[in-house]
Amino acid sequence: MLILVAALLVAAALLKAAAMVANGLRPPRAEATRTRAAALVSVFAPACAEAERDARAILAWEPLSRTAHRLFPEEFALLDEAHGGAFPFGKERLLAAHSRWTAEWLAWERAHDFEFKLKAAVAEHELAASGGSAVARAKLDAVEREKLDLYQQRYQEYIRISKGLQALL
Repeated sequence: MLILVAALLVAAALLKAAAMVANGLRPPRAEATRTRAAALVSVFAPACAEAERDARAILAWEPLSRTAHRLFPEEFALLDEAHGGAFPFGKERLLAAHSRWTAEWLAWERAHDFEFKLKAAVAEHELAASGGSAVARAKLDAVEREKLDLYQQRYQEYIRISKGLQALL
């Protein structure tokens, strides 16, 4: 009986020693949080670069960012503090993306207008030269239809992305 008690005491001591060694080998909690935060930076680095080139990327990455914030609140608290705002898409980045998106829209709109004024002028010239032929009239009508269709498609995209970015602000 005494041997059994001694064996149990030795086993308990060994288990406690093993647990202490295992705990000593684990990185401290703060270090583990910093390591995960660094991993999150590398996950979202492509999103930040992509968002600088194309505002639509923010809308693609934002749901993942929200999910990651919920899963890793301590890590994102560190990142938000270091970033000086919400990481990876703080207010400044969202405002800049919206401004770029609007500027790109305006530039596209001007180029689109110029392109189709030229196409319409060519079609009108052909119409006048043909003496008002049905083919030339149809060509002019097709240019007008194409202009409106492209404008409407692009405008819908512009509005969708603009509203999405504004909702994030």
